Amino acid sequence: MVYPLLPAFVTGVLGGGAAALGVLDGAADAAAALIKLVSGRLADRTTRRGPLIVIGYLVAAAVRPVIAVTALAWQVIGLRVIDRLGKGLRTPPRDALIADVTPAPLVGRAFGLQRGLDHAGAVIGPLVAWWMLTRGADVRKVILASFVPGVLVVVLAMWAVSDGRRRKGAVGAAEPSAPVPPPPAMYRPVPPSIIAISLFYLLRMPETLMILRAQNLGVPVALIPLLWALLHVVRSSTSFLGGGLSDRIGPARTMWIGWLCYVALAAGMALAASAMAAWIVFLALGVVAGLTESPERALVTAATRGHRGTEFGVYHGLTGVAALVGGITLGLVFQRASGTTAFIVSAAGALALAILWPFWSRAGKVPPQ
Repeated sequence: MVYPLLPAFVTGVLGGGAAALGVLDGAADAAAALIKLVSGRLADRTTRRGPLIVIGYLVAAAVRPVIAVTALAWQVIGLRVIDRLGKGLRTPPRDALIADVTPAPLVGRAFGLQRGLDHAGAVIGPLVAWWMLTRGADVRKVILASFVPGVLVVVLAMWAVSDGRRRKGAVGAAEPSAPVPPPPAMYRPVPPSIIAISLFYLLRMPETLMILRAQNLGVPVALIPLLWALLHVVRSSTSFLGGGLSDRIGPARTMWIGWLCYVALAAGMALAASAMAAWIVFLALGVVAGLTESPERALVTAATRGHRGTEFGVYHGLTGVAALVGGITLGLVFQRASGTTAFIVSAAGALALAILWPFWSRAGKVPPQ
């Protein structure tokens, strides 16, 4: 509900630029990356992962409405960082809990279902924002109203984690991680597959810059929440399909297909010259999430045996740091050169990674499929 309005709020209401949006996404992802390393280790040190998940959602619910009263871009960046700290706190224990209660042959589909439901939930907020904007509400009032769904999410999270604890003993689950202190992270080699995934996050265009590109091509601010909602419809509908494909042909191949789709669509966004083209390409980018998010988590699950919370923390941490560097770099290119140039750079880098990935896989750098 809040995120799709941030580009218009930062650049229009507060007078920031594309570089500020790059810093906004990058700093937020970096903060989440650091806390994910900690929360992943905490998740492995305790048999109760639920409190970490609930507190993470509570932080986001408390912080997001405050963005409505900010006056400067750096204040939005600071609050967004705190918001993402909440996400960082809840994500590794949530993913570890899913991996623990899921039978090994169904891991891809389980994460596909989780990502699909997450994106389905992300449809409702933007639709409410779009409705409010078309009824004359300004951006600040819409952001302030995000308090209501935030509270509902906290209540739902409290119910979900209590149900997850009851199911944790499921027969056939994929080797649940033991609640014992993990060895220091410096002595734990990072799985090569996580390194490769992090490189994709380094090269991928931040979503705030995708939204800004759509605005620059003529999509009205009032329609941005609707565009964002439809994007999540695409993501939701393709996430479970991507998870199922991951279980059938392997997560490495499925993710590679997703990378190739990103290359084509990033190039399409670079060449787009109208609002209609922006709508088509932006929505098609939702397929990329469906083909990459579930396989990424399935690869992490396959590469780990025990201490799963820590390994998911490493995965989310490294991808977050990569997103920080990539977001700032691509934001500067967007502001100092052009949106077209930024998307071309992103597409070219992702293409190089996609070309190398089959050789990486055949060299045994990823877990067996």
